[in-house]
Amino acid sequence: MDNIKDLEAKIEAILFTMGEAVEADRIAIALEQDVTVVRNILRNMMIEYKESNRGIQIIELNDSFQLCTKPDMYECIIKVAHAPRKHVLTDALLETLSIIAYKQPITRNEVAAIRGVNCDHAVSKLVEYNLVCELGRIEAPGRPIAFGTTEEFLRNFGLSSLSDLPIVNPEKLEDFKIEVQEELQLSFDFGT
Repeated sequence: MDNIKDLEAKIEAILFTMGEAVEADRIAIALEQDVTVVRNILRNMMIEYKESNRGIQIIELNDSFQLCTKPDMYECIIKVAHAPRKHVLTDALLETLSIIAYKQPITRNEVAAIRGVNCDHAVSKLVEYNLVCELGRIEAPGRPIAFGTTEEFLRNFGLSSLSDLPIVNPEKLEDFKIEVQEELQLSFDFGT
């Protein structure tokens, strides 16, 4: 048989994991305990949480119990929730962003044709990060959306305008083309 501390730990794990109010009888069934015993443990835990000055509490709602944040903690939680997050730009996102920056206005399909893979997720992430935005629709079948970079893009990359983007050396560009062709040839050789 579990001791009280073991039962408290299990109850805490259940309430934390569920994230919503859990009926006392469901907790009792999970712990293979009498529901009255579980209610008493929960009510003692409620007092213990309150007295130990924690940021969380257990509340009771119609014979259900929930682990939640104490109201006086809301202000610091709101500050964290509203603090700007650092966005991680993966290689795929950087590749997509550079294509959009140099070729704008450009559609998703045009980016995908250059990258050789679907870029829907990458473009959506860049829009979410406010590095790319919709510029409007192109006069073409289906009227696809054209994308371009934002002021936030310029700020993040220390540019005052798009004319500050580095110019790719034509010799380097030729080297890149040769590398791509070699990679494609290797892929083809392994595929046959």
